[in-house]
Amino acid sequence: MSQPAEGRSTKADDLTAPGEAAGSIPAGAPAYFHLLWDHELESLAPILDSILSRREQVLAHWHRLYLLHFGDSRSLSDREFMEIFGADLAATIGDLRAKDVDKFTSDVRRIGEALAERHVPFPEIVVSMHLFEESATSAFPHFPPPLPKVFLAFDKLSHCRMIVLADAYFRSTSAVANARIRDLEREAAMLPRQARSRFHGLVGANPAMRQLYERIEAAARSRGTILIVGESGTGKELVARAIHEASEQSRAPFVALNCAAIPRELIESELFGYKRGAFSGANAEHLGLFRSAEGGTLFLDEITEMAPETQTKLLRALQERSVRPVGANREIPVDVRVIATTNRDPAEAARSGQLRQDLYYRLQANVLRIPALRERLDDVPLLIEHFINVFNERLKRPIPVAGIAEDALAAMRAYQWPGNVRELSNAIEGAFTFGHGSLITLADLPSQVADACRPRSFSGTNSPAAGSLEPATGVQSFADVERELIRRALENTEGNKVQAAKLLRISRKKLYAKIEKYGLG
Repeated sequence: MSQPAEGRSTKADDLTAPGEAAGSIPAGAPAYFHLLWDHELESLAPILDSILSRREQVLAHWHRLYLLHFGDSRSLSDREFMEIFGADLAATIGDLRAKDVDKFTSDVRRIGEALAERHVPFPEIVVSMHLFEESATSAFPHFPPPLPKVFLAFDKLSHCRMIVLADAYFRSTSAVANARIRDLEREAAMLPRQARSRFHGLVGANPAMRQLYERIEAAARSRGTILIVGESGTGKELVARAIHEASEQSRAPFVALNCAAIPRELIESELFGYKRGAFSGANAEHLGLFRSAEGGTLFLDEITEMAPETQTKLLRALQERSVRPVGANREIPVDVRVIATTNRDPAEAARSGQLRQDLYYRLQANVLRIPALRERLDDVPLLIEHFINVFNERLKRPIPVAGIAEDALAAMRAYQWPGNVRELSNAIEGAFTFGHGSLITLADLPSQVADACRPRSFSGTNSPAAGSLEPATGVQSFADVERELIRRALENTEGNKVQAAKLLRISRKKLYAKIEKYGLG
């Protein structure tokens, strides 16, 4: 968190209150958190004194708002609320009256840490950020109507408190998990490359994963554009973050955009920004994600969902290293590494027109492919252990999960995981939600996973005899695997053959032929 910036060179008129002359700010006056000027803090002295003198009334008002928002679902008891926020009010107002912004920062940070230690959920933190603003309602009625600049100064002070409180809360809530991750990373760094099983949040000891770790390290050493190719659920964003974290720009912003989640007509303004008045509703300038990621990484998930005309402008931005906001008449230089992803075959997407040929040629030079989980089933036990640790920390079950039963592990190793690591994570989370013991059992797993090593009947000449038990480990025939994939696709789409064909990425004609071949009609 930034400290008071003595002698900051920001122009005075950038932060001047409405109706206040720019020349009224003394040269070299401090601006705290790039928001609040020293003279503005002085103007708030009478109101701060009133808040402190009416401390009990202000606290009671805060508490009423807290009850109104959360009722019986609140996480803090009445005593805890008064204890935490009473200390907050007394300390922070006293610090501000003494013009000790460093101590104000330290005291607010302690409040954020105290809330995190009590596992207060984030929605309650949002409300607590705004409580300080509400203290004004207990102070302003006792004064003549304040000038607009006093309202503005109090608003700025409230935002300073929000910045510190949010920073402290998130640092504290992630401290335990991050400490464990750092320990694992340190341990992994001491291992020879051929013995790695974890890397920047990625988990796997399969040779394909270890090769991926090496390619991530190589990609991190450059600022070139990267294309990550992998099926849905394989962890493409994790790979992108690993590249960012392993680079020299790891402390710079990492900005993500899911191209499939935003209407195509809005992606351009999201990426490149827009000028005020560029279109109806553009009431203020918008930087855009390129400029927001300045010095760091812009992650574009599912780039083939981007409209062709936007792909053209993206290509120009990559080549010229500059962007032109909507409504602007000049380009603005940017220093950003772009990492794009797709769950399609890039060459096929280029042939079908979903990916522009010229953009494809730009991206194909630096491609990282993530193996599907069915191609590295030997990593399933490692992933299970990883997610058990994650959900033990996150969900705080009364009975922590210590491991997994043998038959459940056998089923998970036999299952082909069409949803990849995301599906495995969801299966473990479901077992945490609905299980009761210290072991994950077969009954705790989703039915399609548990069925992977249960007796089942087959039809067709290439299938095992009815009622046979498919082994958890062992080699199945290609026909058995293909039949099972088609069966699951039909099951997941409730018999919708059009959707099943899309899921399997084959034509409907081919799907009909397979259904007839394996007697799945």
